[in-house]
Amino acid sequence: MTQFILIPGAWLGAWAWKPVIPLLEKEGDLALAVTLTGMGERVHLATKDVGMSTAVQDVLNVIQYNEVDDFVLVGHSFAGKVAAAVADRARGKVRKVIYVDAFRPERVRTPQGGGDPTGEFGPLPKGGFAIPLTEEIVGRIGKDVKGPNLRRMMSLATPWPIKLAADPITLSEGYDAIREAYVFCTLSGDPVDEIVAGKWGKLEGPYKIIEAGHWPMITSPEELAKGLVELAR
Repeated sequence: MTQFILIPGAWLGAWAWKPVIPLLEKEGDLALAVTLTGMGERVHLATKDVGMSTAVQDVLNVIQYNEVDDFVLVGHSFAGKVAAAVADRARGKVRKVIYVDAFRPERVRTPQGGGDPTGEFGPLPKGGFAIPLTEEIVGRIGKDVKGPNLRRMMSLATPWPIKLAADPITLSEGYDAIREAYVFCTLSGDPVDEIVAGKWGKLEGPYKIIEAGHWPMITSPEELAKGLVELAR
């Protein structure tokens, strides 16, 4: 049996993993989906100060207060950064980290992963501190999200606090012992062929390629669940 902890990416909450969880549990595994502070059903807690320290503590608290041990951590999108930092802090309990169309950390001791996403996703609303999801963004990196899936996503998506993107992480030498695996999505705009060839940094573990956009948990849950189970071994 594998215990998965699922961390959603930008604009999402635990709701995004709803199609995947029963598929994992059908295989005899267990899964806990996290909602990071400021998004999903925790959107009422969003402030300009919500950043990586809060997100990392969100996941560490799920681990502690659900008494989870020996688990596989899954980070989607920017939450690969969260997963890496959590794995570094809880490395005695983490079996593996799986990065799903996500930020992938380098095994260095310097700050990494910080940046300004407004150049890619558009400016903040005047006076705001979070980037809203638009159908234009979905069409660009998740063109397979259509019909009921698109309506559901747009009704449940919440703005992404920009400090979550801006804050870097710094990993310790202990992270270097963490086992990694990856899910790459061919329709999200990333050069998957170049990534698996090592042109964008060394891959430290096995990978699966899914013909999906940036949100495979919504558009290809069966294939994603199968990939997660295989990569968790």
